[in-house]
Amino acid sequence: MKTRVRFAPSPTGPLHIGGLRTALFNYLYARKEKGSFILRVEDTDQNRYVDGSEDYIQKALEWCEMHPDEGPKNGGEYGPYRQSERKEIYDEYIKLLIEKGGAYYAFDSNSALSDARETAEKDGVSFKYGAKNRMSFKNSLTLGKDDVALALKEEYVVRLKVKAGETVSIYDEIRGTVQVNTDELDDKILVKSDGMPTYHFANVVDDHLMEISCVIRGEEWLPSLPLHKLIYDAYGWDTPKFMHLPLILKPSGKGKLSKRDGDKGGFPVFPLNWGEDTPGFREKGFLAEGMINYLALLGWNDGTENEFFSLTDLETKFSVTGIQKGGARFDYEKAQWVNHHKILEMNTEELTAQGQIAKLMENYPKEQHQPLVNLVKERLYTLKDLEKEIAFVEKTYPYDEKVLNKLKDKNPIVILNKIKETIEKETPNMKESLMNWAKEESIPMGALMQSFRMALVGQLSGPDLFEVCNVLGKEVSLNRIENLIQHINLRLT
Repeated sequence: MKTRVRFAPSPTGPLHIGGLRTALFNYLYARKEKGSFILRVEDTDQNRYVDGSEDYIQKALEWCEMHPDEGPKNGGEYGPYRQSERKEIYDEYIKLLIEKGGAYYAFDSNSALSDARETAEKDGVSFKYGAKNRMSFKNSLTLGKDDVALALKEEYVVRLKVKAGETVSIYDEIRGTVQVNTDELDDKILVKSDGMPTYHFANVVDDHLMEISCVIRGEEWLPSLPLHKLIYDAYGWDTPKFMHLPLILKPSGKGKLSKRDGDKGGFPVFPLNWGEDTPGFREKGFLAEGMINYLALLGWNDGTENEFFSLTDLETKFSVTGIQKGGARFDYEKAQWVNHHKILEMNTEELTAQGQIAKLMENYPKEQHQPLVNLVKERLYTLKDLEKEIAFVEKTYPYDEKVLNKLKDKNPIVILNKIKETIEKETPNMKESLMNWAKEESIPMGALMQSFRMALVGQLSGPDLFEVCNVLGKEVSLNRIENLIQHINLRLT
């Protein structure tokens, strides 16, 4: 049987990185097994539909180079790939299930159900509409044929008919066998009063008709697994394999990662920007390769100490046995560290061509673009870091007065004049020449380098000092040295 997996998000807002990781694991499994990766939009709940969500999902996948083999955008022989366009299919299959005796119409009013819940609560039990009480409600199991026909002209729902006292057993590839007694389950609604299918019904029908061989989804759907097994069994269909992925947890504390955690911690939880107030990893300066690499580490490893993978590597190395059961804690610093590694892997020409960097470089002469990027490349954890890392090119940072106080007893004027003289003469091997001079004059190397860096940059941190000098050029470097000399002289008067 050919491997076919699907990523089936609901278009209710921006795609959370937990959803993106689910898409990634589906994609990797499909590629590893030489199968198909399908995008299906589960938009049956029109009350929660948000304009722009589907397009956002598609763009997020494309940014990460996870192009669906089938989906709303590129079609396929198993479409439509939007559930809102499959209503006729669901109508057909719910009728079939009712004919098989696996489902029934229910006509109970909201007030009748509320009364039943209140009665159950008074008795200290949890209300379930199921095998033990379904015959006391108004449904097609308790009404005559004519009454059913009449009731179908009004609002109704369709419920799954769950047999009492049976054990539902199904195997999850990550968590092992899941077993539930049907007495713990209720007769779930399969079709709502507006005629639209519920998630439980639509996803089972779609997975069967689209010949999905393995369902890979988040752990939050694990409690629904027995119910879905019952729907498959009611039709007499084979069930696909199932894998329920661990949650992505908050950086600290309990619970899964939320937008609130991102707002509080100052990091994104969505791959792309959503409006003006909701940042995305891409706009925060992450490479798609960094995003993918980090997501892969959230709940999976290849059995080695290696933490750096390209998408091609992951397509080859991915395996179900590497997926952990427990939740994976989100760590933004590690995400930046992984992204930093991906930036270092890129050659300077490729890096300079990245959209965010290319836009920033518009303010500089073209011949400076690659030298500038190469100068600070090792200091970039995100692409946005470039702006602050090359800010000294326009002008020095405000002088660090604490550093100048420490230098005042180490002859900084003498040092700066020597550096100035060396640059003016365009002395070959400037670094070696200055180091030899400092040694001869018993000047601490720290004082030499700190004085030089304060002149060119204004603070002690920054890229290689002699490369900075080359990028700034002779005239700018000399002007900055003279400016610091004057600043120190003013401080001494």
